[in-house]
Amino acid sequence: MEGLVVHVDVNNRPRFPESKILVIYTGGTIGMCHDQSGALSPTSGKLIQHVKALTLMHDEAYCEERFGPNTPNSLLVLPSTKNVNNRVLYTILEWECPMDSSDMTIVDWARIATQIEENYDSFDGFVVLHGTDTMSYSASALSFMLENLRKPVIITGSQIPIFEPRSDGADNFISALLIAATQDIPEVTLFFNKKLLRGNRTTKVSMNNFDAFKSPNCDALAISALKIEVKSHAIFRPFSNGKFRAHTSMNKNVTLLHIFPGISSKTIHNIMQPPTEGVVILTYGAGNIPSQRFDLHLELEEAVKRGVIIVNITQCLHGSVQTIYQTGQVLKNCKVIPGFDMTIEAALTKLSYVLSKNEWDFETKQRMMMDNLRGELTLQ
Repeated sequence: MEGLVVHVDVNNRPRFPESKILVIYTGGTIGMCHDQSGALSPTSGKLIQHVKALTLMHDEAYCEERFGPNTPNSLLVLPSTKNVNNRVLYTILEWECPMDSSDMTIVDWARIATQIEENYDSFDGFVVLHGTDTMSYSASALSFMLENLRKPVIITGSQIPIFEPRSDGADNFISALLIAATQDIPEVTLFFNKKLLRGNRTTKVSMNNFDAFKSPNCDALAISALKIEVKSHAIFRPFSNGKFRAHTSMNKNVTLLHIFPGISSKTIHNIMQPPTEGVVILTYGAGNIPSQRFDLHLELEEAVKRGVIIVNITQCLHGSVQTIYQTGQVLKNCKVIPGFDMTIEAALTKLSYVLSKNEWDFETKQRMMMDNLRGELTLQ
């Protein structure tokens, strides 16, 4: 059952310092089971049962001693871990209908953000179990939606269900719990295959390998080896001292425009029409489009005049948009905003976030798209 999570209040004092982590299970491969046809599908009510049966993920003896026989089924305790003084208590909040992440929408991002906000004061950190296909989109979106964040929020999952022998799920899950419980990393991050990455810097690069995510233009924030090695200097901390809040009213009227040889001006014209308010344009190399296609330039100029915000990012995995070539200068002349080295996922979700800020005027929104709000870009 979903809703506000309440821990058991008991008189038995803990023998060790304790950290409390809320796990939000949205679905994804990590908790999937094979259906009658043999296909993997989201399954409700199975994850907690199976995780409790894994001795490397739950210390039943400590739980009974600490909380007694009436402990809620959703409350688990990690076994004691070398080099970690805290006992990690984690509560799994499972969505009633776990979903494949391909079905994830803005509404679901708002649902995750709201559940974190509702439970923010009761937990030391948060882990979101999520499917891999849109994990980078969700990590990017949540990085903007969770304003003035001062606690760890780690998104993770697996390539193989946690119930299967060769699964990467247990290691990803346990590492995310330990980092959330013991490290001061007040960001939305993504943990996968021994690496903690800034969420809004990630993109999925493999459907087969355990090393499924890369952060092309930003180094890992932490590495899980014999010890958890955190690069403290790389942590992005909030600029504001304001109270934490979840901003959930994201703008849906954003889209992508992928430039390719021979693209027609009619295609661009159609994409730029209402209700479109923002477009991420994926260009060649350092941010280039054909310099002699004046029909394309005109469509972009007209769209900006109508109030459409257009953000230029490169189709390349590595590197940043620059105006070192004449073809790159064209977009600057059209009043298209440089997106520097943002990923597709970060640029699109940031645009959705910025456009939803009704208190900002058009010029402010344009400026905010070029500012480094959550560590999502490297200023040139």
